[in-house]
Amino acid sequence: MSLFAFIGSIEIGLIYALIALGVFLSFRVLDFPDLTVDGSYPLGAATAAAGIVAGLDPFSATALAIIAGGLAGAMTAWLNIRFRILQLLASILTMTALYSINLRIMGKPNVPLLNQETLVTWTRDHLTAIFGWAPPSYQLKVWMLGVIVLIVWALLSWFLNSEFGLAMRATGANPRMARAQGVSTQMHNYVGMAISNALVALAGALFAQTSGFADITLGTGTIVGGLAAVILGETLFRTRSIAWLLIACIVGAILYRLAIALALNSEWSRSIGLNSSDQNLVTSVLVGLALILPSQFPRLRAIFSPAPKSASK
Repeated sequence: MSLFAFIGSIEIGLIYALIALGVFLSFRVLDFPDLTVDGSYPLGAATAAAGIVAGLDPFSATALAIIAGGLAGAMTAWLNIRFRILQLLASILTMTALYSINLRIMGKPNVPLLNQETLVTWTRDHLTAIFGWAPPSYQLKVWMLGVIVLIVWALLSWFLNSEFGLAMRATGANPRMARAQGVSTQMHNYVGMAISNALVALAGALFAQTSGFADITLGTGTIVGGLAAVILGETLFRTRSIAWLLIACIVGAILYRLAIALALNSEWSRSIGLNSSDQNLVTSVLVGLALILPSQFPRLRAIFSPAPKSASK
């Protein structure tokens, strides 16, 4: 794998880290199986791209994308709480509706951001104005995304360890006990789902600005990638600390994207005919391994560990 492909994988991995944090919040904290992310990811990209093309500055366009993602998550929670629709079905309904909404927002299936001011160009221009120099674009994107992910990690760690965040974690762990302690589980589900999809929409907005376009098909497989990052991170980091669990999601997202890049760009993969169109196949295999291997560790240890020596008489 070339250096350029490696840095590109880190860049996409940092974007997927935000998706993984959102998926962690819905799946692990709230215990809410949420497929809305397949719609809120392109929603963030579409909203940011349409806003920038319409003349908004990149910060306002990104903020608008975050708000749109939050509303999508709140809509899924509303369908589940208000009308007793199953969590999975409620998220599928919202995801399906978002496909048409995203088309409405963009006005066409693809919106390019060529010659438009984005967070990348804004950062480059200000670094040049202050220091008289800015790193190459492919390096600048990684540094910018790294700083954003670090800020989101710090804010989310603080939030989940606050009184409100602890009540939200209790809502997901044992809603009946949480209600008995006076916790408004409905409100915490609304807020948690809104934050989860707002993070995913932020990832979409950043993808559009770093890649230079927004496309209606961006959301395909987003939930699989986010879930794979969470599972991979939890497999590598055996911890109960919420801060380290969030770091695990970030590391898992980066390793997940590196694994896909290695699988598609290695000599072995080319020898068996794999190419970029097989990304979904490679993703499914990696997710399957991430789900299967942790449960097989005890059996593998029993197979490969040496048998205990019998006691001599």
